[in-house]
Amino acid sequence: MATPVPVGANLVIEATDFPQLLAAVDRLGYQMVGPTLRDGHLIYGDLTGVADLPAGWTDEQEAGAFRLKRRDDQALFGYGVGQQSWKQFLFPPHHLLWRAARRGDDFQMIPPAEAVPRYAFIGVRSCDLHAMAVQDRVFLQGRHVDPVYQVRREQAFILAVNCGGQGCGTCFCVSMGTGPRATFGFDLALTEVLPEGKHYFLVEVGTDRGAGVLQAVPQRAAGAAEIAAAASVVAATAANLGRQLDTQGVKELLYRSYEHPRWDEVAARCLNCGNCTWVCPTCFCHTIEDVTDLTGMVAERWRRQDVCFTVDYSYLHGGSIRPSPRSRYRQWLTHKLATWFDQFGCSGCVGCGRCITWCPVGIDITEEIRAIRETEASLKETEHGDL
Repeated sequence: MATPVPVGANLVIEATDFPQLLAAVDRLGYQMVGPTLRDGHLIYGDLTGVADLPAGWTDEQEAGAFRLKRRDDQALFGYGVGQQSWKQFLFPPHHLLWRAARRGDDFQMIPPAEAVPRYAFIGVRSCDLHAMAVQDRVFLQGRHVDPVYQVRREQAFILAVNCGGQGCGTCFCVSMGTGPRATFGFDLALTEVLPEGKHYFLVEVGTDRGAGVLQAVPQRAAGAAEIAAAASVVAATAANLGRQLDTQGVKELLYRSYEHPRWDEVAARCLNCGNCTWVCPTCFCHTIEDVTDLTGMVAERWRRQDVCFTVDYSYLHGGSIRPSPRSRYRQWLTHKLATWFDQFGCSGCVGCGRCITWCPVGIDITEEIRAIRETEASLKETEHGDL
């Protein structure tokens, strides 16, 4: 029997043995989900093994632009993040809450018959671990716990991957303190290392569950040189990120800026498509839909993902309370970086950069904050000069 692996241990798994790690997870009955290429797109989809991972591919991201291109090696996790996040699995975008069927003059509730999937998330980045922690505050730590989210979250096995070498062009996780190295929330965390002629993974054990998986996988204790090599990979990523966001006093800055003219400038470009909220790993806006069949014998209530950029989302009796693009973008950005603190005690932004990449017109949250901050400073200088 293999020697038990302690939590916190640093181990090395050779790339040639990595398939055995996924096989060990699969044998435990998890539905493995991870990065894969489908029709030329990088998505999170079902995995059956290493062959489904995007080996040898990387990405280029800028405001309003995402491109896949070939690497000059066979890295399995040599990319940033795609447009999707893991929230689609933990907080399903379209979910049946209840169904009822008419029985005489009354209705009888019919419990949902679908099995709850038991996921293993393969390749979770640090920013997305922080996003899960944010949603934990929303769905698990308030007065009312969301049972749909809770059961999926508690059952999930998480294999994290530290970002390696190439910084994402729109990411600003260092500014937000959310990456690029995973520090919590995982069963196992990997750093992919590709020195000259070698290919291995440094593995950090996060839980007893993760340690148990490793019992069936060839591995060895990491040496000082291997630990240092992995640390240098993550450090290189941190030094090459494409964006920065000055978070000092940002909550108060936004509270002082409700009538700032910058909101008009961004509204003139914003298409109100809601892409920023669809791709955001922490946004949780949703609506409730009640439907019946044509006979009126069956009624259902569904929860469906929604976005705060539609006029109807803020509709109350008599009209919408946020009728203009200006008010809707201001609401979204202010909620992310200011009022979220008041509601949940943390930021609603984890610096993943998805909202920048997938905005059709390239609106950049870091640029908007910079512009508001600079014009406020300029105004203060002008006022001071007039005294």
